[in-house]
Amino acid sequence: MADMDNKDQAEMDPADMEDVEEVEEEETGGDENSKARQLTVQMMQNPQILAALQERLDGLNGSPSGYMESLPKVVKRRVNALKNLQVKCAHIEAKFYEEVHELERKYAALYQPLFDKRSDIVKAAYEPTDEECEWKADEEEELTVSKQDEMKEKAKLEEEKKDEEKEDPKGIPEFWLTVFKNVDLLSDMLQEHDEPILKHLQDIKVKFSDPGQPMSFTLEFHFEPNDFFTNTVLTKTYKMRSEPDENDPFSFDGPEIMCCTGCTIDWTKGKNVTLKTIKKKQKHKGRGTVRTVTKTVPNDSFFNFFTPPEVPENGELDEDSEAVLAADFEIGHFIRERIVPRAVLYFTGEAIEDDDDDYDEEGEEADDEEGEEEADEENDPDYDPKV
Repeated sequence: MADMDNKDQAEMDPADMEDVEEVEEEETGGDENSKARQLTVQMMQNPQILAALQERLDGLNGSPSGYMESLPKVVKRRVNALKNLQVKCAHIEAKFYEEVHELERKYAALYQPLFDKRSDIVKAAYEPTDEECEWKADEEEELTVSKQDEMKEKAKLEEEKKDEEKEDPKGIPEFWLTVFKNVDLLSDMLQEHDEPILKHLQDIKVKFSDPGQPMSFTLEFHFEPNDFFTNTVLTKTYKMRSEPDENDPFSFDGPEIMCCTGCTIDWTKGKNVTLKTIKKKQKHKGRGTVRTVTKTVPNDSFFNFFTPPEVPENGELDEDSEAVLAADFEIGHFIRERIVPRAVLYFTGEAIEDDDDDYDEEGEEADDEEGEEEADEENDPDYDPKV
């Protein structure tokens, strides 16, 4: 039997032998790939490695070739003329963004009546008519007539049952809290003790700076009366710069947030969720007696959003403060640009699905490109897989 196996192996086609070798390589390669993935996960959890990787990525923009230094003085002189033209372009670009800001202010006034009506519906100040509540579903979402009738009848029975069990809810309960919980950028800020407070949030508005004033915008968080604080409105103002820096004009890439200011929250006694009380035991070195000390320390909370780090006059911040401000600026911009204009879509989750679809498409394109590269390699007569 062993002789037969040896004979078969000897008579096996060389191409088949290659297939066997490839299968063996794949099997051993699977273990290696698994180990590689585990090693990658461990590396990505190391802050020092991540920092080094980020530094390397930041350097991928390119480096000077040295050609500029080799140019004659007369050519360098002309290049300087081009750079002066570029500075003028930056100042024109700044004017462009100023006019964009004016347009934003103009159209904000047109959007506001619609946002006010949205707020009235959410807080039950206005009950929409049957006509306003009609919504034509997309073709993909449409069901057959019989199925629609069946579902309507079922929904009607369920609604009647709910009406018997409890009173009809007013407005749209927990509208903004649901929006926050549906968005990762905001849900990461939420703590369990924040949720009862955010149930009282009725509206978020964006206010732009007046004409002729330095460019800025303010986020207004409107709350109904509650047991946690006496404020009806909490504000966060972001000040922006929209002109090139004289010392570094080529870094200008549109308006950038320079600093932000929050507001004082008038907490009801014992309701401040941004602070917590801890008890620590201290032992006397000489007598050996133990005493309990009560301390008040900062507590994680969404409402820390309204007390950002202060930027000193010299503009220098430590790394932690810089990271907090960078995240703060991103959140403020996201609320202004995405959350306020499209709140209902984040409430239903449709806006999040759209974002996910965008990422999937990019992934599919990348896969297709990889597939094309592999096909090209296979069709290349000079391609050697061992190299």
